[in-house]
Amino acid sequence: MTERPVRWGIVGPGRIAEDLVGDFVHVADADVLAVASRSPDRARAFAAKHGIGRAYGSYRDLVADPDVDVLYIATPHPQHLAIGLEAARAGKSVLIEKAFTATLAGAQSLVEEVRAHQVFAMEAMWTRFQPAVVKARELLADGAIGEVRSVQADLGVVRDFDPSDRVFAYELGGGAILDLGVYLVSFAQMVLGAPTSVSVVGALEPSGVDAEVSLLLGFSEGRTATLMCSLHSPMPGHARIFGNSGWIDVEPRFHHPRSIVLHRQGAEPERFEHPALGGGYAHELIEVTSSILAGRSESTIMPLDDTLAVQRALDDALGQLGIRFAEDTAP
Repeated sequence: MTERPVRWGIVGPGRIAEDLVGDFVHVADADVLAVASRSPDRARAFAAKHGIGRAYGSYRDLVADPDVDVLYIATPHPQHLAIGLEAARAGKSVLIEKAFTATLAGAQSLVEEVRAHQVFAMEAMWTRFQPAVVKARELLADGAIGEVRSVQADLGVVRDFDPSDRVFAYELGGGAILDLGVYLVSFAQMVLGAPTSVSVVGALEPSGVDAEVSLLLGFSEGRTATLMCSLHSPMPGHARIFGNSGWIDVEPRFHHPRSIVLHRQGAEPERFEHPALGGGYAHELIEVTSSILAGRSESTIMPLDDTLAVQRALDDALGQLGIRFAEDTAP
């Protein structure tokens, strides 16, 4: 165990990184040392705004910095693989925004690489670390709603089609599934395990990415998840977990909730309020930092096998819609 703080590098100073970096004030034993962008001006501006000492105009330069221990990778999906591979080969840990990669093959190769180099790696699925979701999982483990049988969840936003926007760009892995559906599938996988079947109905944008999708996932013993995501509908972001003696409401928006409601058959509802630290990102940052300090290579809460199970379902759904993304080959 090291006695010095874990030193972080930010890869891709976009909107999510902007939101996340402020939560480091809640993370003990962590320092943000550097930031990198393909635009040197963006890197310098981000560094100046957040008091970060080093700014790089290429991702490769940040990977090469010997003082950086772990990279937070927040670039568009197709860029995750190449950056992650270089990081692993340089002995650096990684926290990679969801979706982990743009393809299942990419996720499999990245997982193989980080395991081969024995560096810590985790998908940045902040939902699993939200205190309200942690409470829901405790209730499930205690049998509060009996045998869990199904999950229902939705997540939608309203965006006007803009071919210059990353979320609508085919070459950047745009569309509803990788941006929103990943939360839905990961939530279902967290509760029910690895899906055994995937059925999808959806509509495409003019650019060829998915605009809105309904998913029916099958699981062992006839269990199911019905999931909806959209770039053009203001869905509430509600999730429900159904058992044979009750259900749990994860209140909107379920991917970073502050409250859940337990409904036991024949009893009054029980509400549990569990707000997150800061903007909600601190919990996953604490998990990564503490894991690195403890010498762990994976999280027990968001293990890489879960990421692969989710990526497999996303890849299947995209394929059924005729969407085949490609990974970038250079960081």
